[in-house]
Amino acid sequence: MTDAAEMVRAEAVHKNFGHLEVLKGIDLEVQPGEVTCVIGPSGSGKSTFLRCINHLEKIDAGRLSVGGHLVGYRERGAKLYEMREKDVAAQRRSIGMVFQRFNLFPHMTAVGNVMEAPCRVKGEPKDAVRERAQALLDRVGLGDRGGAYPSQLSGGQQQRVAIARALAMQPKLMLFDEPTSALDPELVGEVLDVMRGLALDGMTMIVVTHEMGFAREVADRVIMMDEGVVVEEAPPVQIFSAPAQPRTVEFLRRVIH
Repeated sequence: MTDAAEMVRAEAVHKNFGHLEVLKGIDLEVQPGEVTCVIGPSGSGKSTFLRCINHLEKIDAGRLSVGGHLVGYRERGAKLYEMREKDVAAQRRSIGMVFQRFNLFPHMTAVGNVMEAPCRVKGEPKDAVRERAQALLDRVGLGDRGGAYPSQLSGGQQQRVAIARALAMQPKLMLFDEPTSALDPELVGEVLDVMRGLALDGMTMIVVTHEMGFAREVADRVIMMDEGVVVEEAPPVQIFSAPAQPRTVEFLRRVIH
């Protein structure tokens, strides 16, 4: 990471799946400590863009940088060359990601899941990592469930373990891809509460979400995407009270009851 002014910078980012153009030139900047919520209809390219930020999907054109460094590519002259997977993996250490599905290791306890990456990827000593893992489980309200296996936890608890697991790598940036969409409605609040706490702590976050109340309350900026482009971006009070674009008006009318 460098001392670049922005944490994330996307310039004319394009992504195709075969003949389907999913991202059609995304321009976006996210500042350190900013919470950016990305909203829009299903199929608008929100999750694909999020996956491009840590090179889980390779972009087809444009430039994407995190902390002042290009993601997944090195620049030589005027050309971009894709980095080796080992070097991309090293870049990802500073980017935490939480998915719709929790993807916890079923054979590991909660604390084991949280410890796995710092021990295996970074080679940190187990005792220090165990202490940090316990502190992170405390932070997400699961300090007493460290010995529980995923099958013994509710969906909301599993997702909170997944957040603790991402935080264990001490990331500079957290990406959330619809983190509550797989949860029963009564479990959504406990996950959003953890995310509110992260926002208050100054974590830089990009959140793809259908939770409009969360976006209105927590976001510094809301991005409206549709059909692979950014339709509108503005502070939440403007997006939700006086959106400038007809497409945003139409979308919000359908999702806010």
